[in-house]
Amino acid sequence: MRLFLDKLLLLMLFSCVSSAVSSSCQLQGQFDLNEMHQTGDVILGGLFAIHLFSADPDLTFTSEPQLPTCYSFDVIEFRASQTMAFAIDEINRNSNLLPNVTLGYSLYDNCLQIGIGAALSLVSGKGEQVTLEENCLGTPPVLGIVGDASSTSTIAISKVIGLYRVPLVSYFATCSCLSDRQKFPSFFRTIPSDAFQVNAMIQILKHFGWTWAGLLISDDDYGVHAARSFHSDLGPAGGGCLAYTEILPWGDDPAELRRIVDVMRKSTARVVIVFAHERIMLNLMKEVVRQNVTGLQWMASEGWTPGTSLQTPHLMPYLGGTLGIAIRRGEIPGLRDFLLQIRPELHHNTGKGMVNQFWEHTFQCRFAPPPAGWVEAGGELCTGQEVIENVETEFLDVSNLRQEYNVYKAVYALAYALDDMLQCEPGRGPFSNNTCAHLQRLEPWQLVYYLEKVNFTTTFGDQVSFDENGDALPMYDIMNWVWLPDGRTKVQRVGEVKRSAFRGEELTLDEDKIFWNFESKQPPRSVCSESCPPGTRMARKKGEPECCFDCVPCSEGKISNTTDSMECTSCPEDFWSSPQRDHCVPKKTEFLSYHEPLGICLTTTSLLGTFICVVVLGIFIHHRSTPIVRANNSELSFQLLLSLKLCFLCSLLFIGRPRSWTCQLRHAAFGISFVLCVSCILVKTMVVLAVFRASKPGGESSLKWFGAVQQRGTVLVLTSVQAAICTVWLVSASPVPHKNTQYHSDKIVYECAVGSTVGFAVLLGYIGLLAVLSCLLAFLARNLPDSFNEAKLITFSMLIFCAVWVAFVPAYISSPGKYADAVEVFAILASSFGLLVALFGPKCYIILFRPERNTKKAIMGRGTTK
Repeated sequence: MRLFLDKLLLLMLFSCVSSAVSSSCQLQGQFDLNEMHQTGDVILGGLFAIHLFSADPDLTFTSEPQLPTCYSFDVIEFRASQTMAFAIDEINRNSNLLPNVTLGYSLYDNCLQIGIGAALSLVSGKGEQVTLEENCLGTPPVLGIVGDASSTSTIAISKVIGLYRVPLVSYFATCSCLSDRQKFPSFFRTIPSDAFQVNAMIQILKHFGWTWAGLLISDDDYGVHAARSFHSDLGPAGGGCLAYTEILPWGDDPAELRRIVDVMRKSTARVVIVFAHERIMLNLMKEVVRQNVTGLQWMASEGWTPGTSLQTPHLMPYLGGTLGIAIRRGEIPGLRDFLLQIRPELHHNTGKGMVNQFWEHTFQCRFAPPPAGWVEAGGELCTGQEVIENVETEFLDVSNLRQEYNVYKAVYALAYALDDMLQCEPGRGPFSNNTCAHLQRLEPWQLVYYLEKVNFTTTFGDQVSFDENGDALPMYDIMNWVWLPDGRTKVQRVGEVKRSAFRGEELTLDEDKIFWNFESKQPPRSVCSESCPPGTRMARKKGEPECCFDCVPCSEGKISNTTDSMECTSCPEDFWSSPQRDHCVPKKTEFLSYHEPLGICLTTTSLLGTFICVVVLGIFIHHRSTPIVRANNSELSFQLLLSLKLCFLCSLLFIGRPRSWTCQLRHAAFGISFVLCVSCILVKTMVVLAVFRASKPGGESSLKWFGAVQQRGTVLVLTSVQAAICTVWLVSASPVPHKNTQYHSDKIVYECAVGSTVGFAVLLGYIGLLAVLSCLLAFLARNLPDSFNEAKLITFSMLIFCAVWVAFVPAYISSPGKYADAVEVFAILASSFGLLVALFGPKCYIILFRPERNTKKAIMGRGTTK
């Protein structure tokens, strides 16, 4: 259709013939147009699609051009044209608007494509030759035009009259492309742009959570530009996407319609948006009914929302519940009385053809054979005296004025602009040298200047003004097709969508009034994929729209706490994901606790060992004068018991949550306690060897090096070395509490980092060195002749001690977290019990159960008491 109109435009443009004698522009042909006129000081033009066309005409301009065949008289469009006549009549009777100026009009039947010819007639007059300037410019017979209804024809018409900068104010052309001020500098409209209509539909989709919809469009600028807006705006603005986009054929194309309906039937989208005209929808619905495609939620553009031909009992099972965008409804007082005054005899010279056709259509009669190119049904002859009120016609129904209200506002916009222009004070005008425009020498572009600044309020309370693109303040009513129980259809207003300067776009819906054509009587669900709940993230399906996705659970340690999250976020360091992955929870903490079975067992064992040491110490103190206690320096025995008690107690520092002081103290206490213990054993062993050597001839001098003072000094020196090692370790690289998350991702293992591995190794190595030395010396003294040879006990205890700590090293290294502390505590307790039992068990047995052996003779092996 655009190609056809471009061809028409090129053929009908003026051809400028320049010569040295004269310059003139001449029409290459004429149309016999269907028209209506009223004279006045200023003429406003009007273009209305009162008839439809049947086929593409032959537009080779010969002496008698072939016109398109026009048919199907549109009563609503005729009423719109009469609304313009009424508005002009009302303005002429208003003394406050355009005083001393009478408006006239020239109304033409567009018949869709020949509207370009009508536009040329408006801007150039109907004469065969019009004298203009050299560049074909001049003052046209009309100063402004109201029309057209079709976006496609409006684009072509606007290109023609744009040459003259004549303002064209459309009441129904919604294509967003017309907002391009570079291409259409003199275009205005009182109906919102399709860009806003698309946004309004997106707001409705978003309101009901419909993210998956199909789109059907008409094959013209109206549909194509709407589709472009949907594809660019639906995702960012509404978070949705289109399941399919199909172009509806203009004519009856059964194969294509069958294919389109099959796509709709197979799609999972339950919402279908249709940007098309009423008669295109009729063809589509025939196929929808044939395939019995139900369960769809239809959304209608303003092109077919008021379509009464679709609101039939036959189609309501399919179209019931439709939500549609409708032009803002208005009220025009006095319009019905004006319409009742229309008579063929009153328009004998000013619009006989147009009024006669209305009369013939309404009363199904005829005045005379129609002009060439017009097709009307025959019937009885009309008298012109028929009464309109006696027939049922939409013409007199002024309860739902929408298109007419836009015509009314368009006429008043031109009138207010003209009024503002005529009120200009000389010397203070907006044009060059502060000049004003004059009615006698008025240029159309001057009216465009004032039209851009017009701002008034209608009697219905709506504000009318234009933005920088010539678009009016957008406002739509939202309509709902209600299928009543008795089979009748009611189209009711359920909301509105509008844009304000301060609040932006606002959607208002009364959901309680909406009729849903589903068993549930609730809005349908229309999504490609159900929303991903918290704890999951969306994963796009390859090769499918962004609304189609899988819900993938968040991995461990990550969460999503919103619906339809694109990514899962990691929890903070000390937190972990909940089982549902929808929030972070503090990580479980792990350390060797006093409250867990293992900690309780080790604590009990430690206290038991301490208690046994105290008991043994008490026994030794009570029997301190007996030979077995006094043998081999009882003072060392007391020191050994005290050091063993410290060994048992130091194990408690490894239990409980690690803190700075416990981490620093535990290894120092452990190292010093065991060195003190092993030092006492080493000195005891050395004393045994010295006594044995002194018993031999010439060995008396060896005892002087192992007196009580030397024994104490040796223990002190050996212990001081370990204390020095611990001090250097703590000062240089002190052990500190450490939160270890390497063992378990969902747990925090509290442990003491040794700080310096070398320091820890030296501490253990020094203990091991003393233990090995004690073991060797005791092994050498194992065969001494005394009947109670303590060297044997020392050898056995040192073997136990060394075995425990040799096994400790690999076990400690391989044990994670709290179990490393448990291994160390176990090693401390095992070695301490080994020393305690091996060294003091036999002595306590003799003291308590075999007192007869607790004599000097028995110990020396020189006698036995029975």
